[in-house]
Amino acid sequence: MARRTDPASVIRAQVVLEEHDVARDGRFAVVVRRFVQAGRYRSNLWLVPLTGAGAPRQLTSGAVRDTAPHVSPDGSSIAFRRTGVLARRAQRGAPKRASSKPGAVDDTASLHVLPLGIGDQPGAPWAIRMPGNRSVGELAWSPDGKRLAITLDAGPPRFIQGPEPSPGEAPVVRRIDRLDWRYDESGHLDRWAHLHVVEARRDARPRQVTEGDWGVADIAWSPDGRSIAFSSDPRPEADVLPRSSIWVVDLDPGSGTVAPREALAAGGVVQKPAWSPDGRWLVAVGWFRADALDDISSELIVGPADGSSPPWQLAPDLDRPIGNWVDTDLHGWINSSQDTPYWPDPGTIVALVSDRGRVVPWRFDVNPTTGRPMGAPRGLATGNFASHSLAVASGPGALRNACVTVIATVDSRPMELLTVSLDRAGDERPASVRTSIGGRWSRPFSWPVMREIEAPGPGGPIHTWIASPVDAADRPLPAIVDVHGGPLGAWAPAPSIEVVLLCASGYRVVLPNIRGSTSYGREWIRPQLNDWGGVDAADVHAALDAVIAAGLADPERLGVTGLSYGGFMSNWLAVTSRRFRAAVTDGGVANQVSTWGNGDASVEFNRMSLLGAPLDAAGVANLWRQSPLAHVADTRTPLLILQGEADQRCPPSDNEQLFVALRVLGRLVEYALYPEESHVFQASGRPDRRIDRMARMLAWFDRYVRA
Repeated sequence: MARRTDPASVIRAQVVLEEHDVARDGRFAVVVRRFVQAGRYRSNLWLVPLTGAGAPRQLTSGAVRDTAPHVSPDGSSIAFRRTGVLARRAQRGAPKRASSKPGAVDDTASLHVLPLGIGDQPGAPWAIRMPGNRSVGELAWSPDGKRLAITLDAGPPRFIQGPEPSPGEAPVVRRIDRLDWRYDESGHLDRWAHLHVVEARRDARPRQVTEGDWGVADIAWSPDGRSIAFSSDPRPEADVLPRSSIWVVDLDPGSGTVAPREALAAGGVVQKPAWSPDGRWLVAVGWFRADALDDISSELIVGPADGSSPPWQLAPDLDRPIGNWVDTDLHGWINSSQDTPYWPDPGTIVALVSDRGRVVPWRFDVNPTTGRPMGAPRGLATGNFASHSLAVASGPGALRNACVTVIATVDSRPMELLTVSLDRAGDERPASVRTSIGGRWSRPFSWPVMREIEAPGPGGPIHTWIASPVDAADRPLPAIVDVHGGPLGAWAPAPSIEVVLLCASGYRVVLPNIRGSTSYGREWIRPQLNDWGGVDAADVHAALDAVIAAGLADPERLGVTGLSYGGFMSNWLAVTSRRFRAAVTDGGVANQVSTWGNGDASVEFNRMSLLGAPLDAAGVANLWRQSPLAHVADTRTPLLILQGEADQRCPPSDNEQLFVALRVLGRLVEYALYPEESHVFQASGRPDRRIDRMARMLAWFDRYVRA
């Protein structure tokens, strides 16, 4: 018997394969499997054999969050991060962080090592103690497997004045003198993360390698183990105009910190470095131009590791972004996409590329002597999948048919581990699905049927996904148009949880990749710059027109929803159109003038999207022209506003202006404010709050669209 497809049953059953790593010889992969237990997220490590027979098997267990697995170079151990629960820590007399509520998640991540025995059977994991109970950020094995590089918060507080508070307590005051004092999902950035190195043994103590009023991210060991590359932006003006570059620190065998040197700098942001096997070159992801706007895709940048000459673009004509830029919350959205490129052999670089809503590993051939490109890049696999995590076996014994591994959604289903062949035949081949532990939870539920069309639009065909209830006839149904975030996002072949639940409730969902969507090239993004609510809104209407003309949507029963930029578009369409019977906006934008100063990253965001700044009358007028609040008096559409109270990307103050205005005008409006939750709580928030959010959305559309 099929189970009920309602918010509580689906969200409590959801499993996400979040991250993974692969052994250098390609024998096995280790994946993180996240699930909900007792109303909280848990995750454990699973080992997936890639050679011979054998099913995936669980390596760790318990009421913990095990994440960031890294297989040692010889495949004998796995290093990972572990967070537990406060109730258990309190029983051992450990200090508490975050909430003191029993059962709340402790956000202090410890460094654990899990030895693998004969037949890759796990032993007992053991921990390396961190000074001051500090939380481990990133980690990476040294090439010889004897040390680990990690990031730890270090140095004096950046903004806290007066006595330093105890964990879980608020300071007396923060003196703010920079724009980077906060970040969504991280809260206040009171300390920078700095590079540390620690021996891989129980009694080891980390040694700090870098220090300064700047942070370290994306750590990568050189092949000889003598240096570590990372991304950073130590410039005093980095908070106003971020331009990270790649730095290298040569490890001093003694104690104390070491001054790094800049190795790879382009005009724009550069991050996520990887070394060539001989250590001569570095490849990274970023923007080559200093004035790059949203219509310029991120690209692969290569240069000498010693910084002796300027870098170059590896594929300047690709016009597709490197990494995962598509939208589906089947990825989980708690962990960032693991999309650092790999350099598995001297002549090959592998990276994820987003193309028309899919995310597939591509190969880029390079001259090992010069580091320059050799031939055009090409995709390694065919199929409707969107990769979220990439790992490549690069040891001398790596099996080529199991060399490239990704965690990806498969067609419309949740994420699984896939392998892709990396041969030199030049032909794309189907990826091999190697697990079922990520998606089988979805089988009992009513799952939408996905189809794609090219909807005629004023600027050209609009690639549009249509999600329909299973076994639904091709007849007009009440329909919801769902606008993705970004606007540099794109809908993938796999639906989001809200799409699953809307279809199970009898709605057809229209998912258009309108102008401004990434993965379609520069010419598709450029018209939307500085025209929010213009060409993009026209494309939403055009996609709906096409679905109605095909006899799939009832023009008298339409709704609109979206998150972030999609929330802006929901607000915009609600106030500028009488077409929709109801709208649901989630963490959107209502007032572009105030959002410029209230959002944690809005200054640079507005520069790249050409929205501008409210620093003079013309700037204010331009931002107000693209603000839903400017048209609020025309609103007749019932609007439900969903908002995370801790959202610093699109903060509550923005949507609250819209709520107050609509309430004063006597319009139909409700405001649901979720405590402690950040920008993407629809996927990463506490399960009970996600359930409540989805139930409210369904009830709102049932009341005003279906009725």
